[in-house]
Amino acid sequence: MANYSLADIKALREKTGAGMLDVKKALEEAEGDADKALEIIRVKGLKGVGKREGRSASDGLVVAHVGPTADGEGQTGVLVEVNSETDFVAKNASFIALAEKVIATAATSAARDADALLAEDVDGASLQSVVDETAATLGEKVVVRRLGRVAGEHVEVYLHKVSKDLPPQVGVLVATDTAAAGVARDVATHIAAYSPTFLTREEVPAETVASERHIAEETARNEGKPEAALPKIIEGRLNGFFKENVLLEQAFAKDPKKTVGQVLTEAGGTVTAFVRFRVGA
Repeated sequence: MANYSLADIKALREKTGAGMLDVKKALEEAEGDADKALEIIRVKGLKGVGKREGRSASDGLVVAHVGPTADGEGQTGVLVEVNSETDFVAKNASFIALAEKVIATAATSAARDADALLAEDVDGASLQSVVDETAATLGEKVVVRRLGRVAGEHVEVYLHKVSKDLPPQVGVLVATDTAAAGVARDVATHIAAYSPTFLTREEVPAETVASERHIAEETARNEGKPEAALPKIIEGRLNGFFKENVLLEQAFAKDPKKTVGQVLTEAGGTVTAFVRFRVGA
């Protein structure tokens, strides 16, 4: 007769994110000892690290931190995406605790990308080893996928839940001057919804502009447009590309009659940088 209960199974699943059968086998092997069962799961998880490498980690969450700059004259923000294989693990307490440790490390480090962040020391070990240990406990591949930073006179953070049962999966940081601080929250929510790629059209790489211009021309020719009308048509479609992908040229979510740039001009301020992550995108 099993010397553990359904409550024991549920508690261990919530703690580790492991599957039902794995938890039952661990409890049976541990003769009902929850601590020993946890150790068994972790050991088996460590042995399975190689097997997890090929799996896809496309779920997870985003976490952010905003604090003062070193000189106290402005703010700096950091945004990190941490991935798991399933949403079951994404909402697991151990996974969320790991994400909090990751963002705390990012907030105190100068790391500019995920690889540099994972090399940072955490209590005498690398952050990567902390991630691997958590992955072993959870039985899933866990990845610190990317890190973004912005700094400015004011930094606004917006985290959005795509499901009320899951942690935030869309994160935005917006750096503005002081004058734009009052509209920064609205701009951040706009970015979350409309996912611009560039701040200004000047930031769009020349090769991207050339490619879009070529596509616009070929499309117009295939549609049989008059030769004399092509230049105007091409420029119109290129402007359409900018309006879709450039933040300052997008129609503002709260008032589509205005662009984001116009809203900022009315506020007397500017956006200097932004970062947007969506889990798995």
